[in-house]
Amino acid sequence: MEQHNTHNGFFLQCTDYAVSGEAFDLCYDFSEHMLATTPQPKIAALSKYYNSSSYISHAKHRKSIFDSVYFSVRKLAIKRKLKWVSSCYCEGASILDFGAGVGHFVRSAQAKGWVSMGLETNQKARNIANSKKPATVFDTNHIESIKPQSQSAITLWHVLEHLPDYKQQLNKLKTLLKPSGRLFIAVPNFRSYDSAYFQQHWAAYDVPRHLWHFSKKAMVSIFDELDMEIERTHPMIFDAFYVSLLSTKYQSGRYKLFKALWIGLLSNLKATKTGEYSSLVFVVKHKSN
Repeated sequence: MEQHNTHNGFFLQCTDYAVSGEAFDLCYDFSEHMLATTPQPKIAALSKYYNSSSYISHAKHRKSIFDSVYFSVRKLAIKRKLKWVSSCYCEGASILDFGAGVGHFVRSAQAKGWVSMGLETNQKARNIANSKKPATVFDTNHIESIKPQSQSAITLWHVLEHLPDYKQQLNKLKTLLKPSGRLFIAVPNFRSYDSAYFQQHWAAYDVPRHLWHFSKKAMVSIFDELDMEIERTHPMIFDAFYVSLLSTKYQSGRYKLFKALWIGLLSNLKATKTGEYSSLVFVVKHKSN
């Protein structure tokens, strides 16, 4: 297998398979232990890269077998997410879902008895979310109306990698957490086996929508700067299979189910020893707690 080249910061060149077909470089930041998509679109131009009816995270109807797989996995993933949050707090506590999309997690949390609301920058996604009550999903500017130290849990499910100013945003979210509060942050892990196998075709690079590509070392460093610490991590087992399935299409032009299942299984098995799962959830707390 060809090795990644990190000489002079260059790591890999990837294509935006989902929308534009444009090529982007991934450049390694040695001090931060992470990759940056280069060049990064200006903030005002980012929206066009989400302008696709096939952009799966904002979809609400099944249009293909792949969509059906995605929706089934999402349902199972939401149950796991609620279980992780529930392990820290009793029902009735407050949850802020940052990057709420079409509101599935917010509604599921509300149905379980949590006081939950979401923030989402995409207006179309907000409209879908709020067409089904009791979801309450606001524009991200609404963050200024949230009282400091008011949230028991703040969740970012595959959102951090989309944020141009992720450090500034994390610092703001930190101020909204109660002293005993937790951040729950899920990100793809470019150090996983499925990433190394598929390389430039790895679907979780998702350039240029994913502006940053994190490792476990990067996450430790980021939260150390914020005077926070990672309390524990959780593997997102299903991501290895889902990402591998989409990666086979990027690699060969069609979905290869059995190959995806095999690579996903290998990735998870290897990660039981290395901890380098395809995606990881980081549970983060204030250092003083």
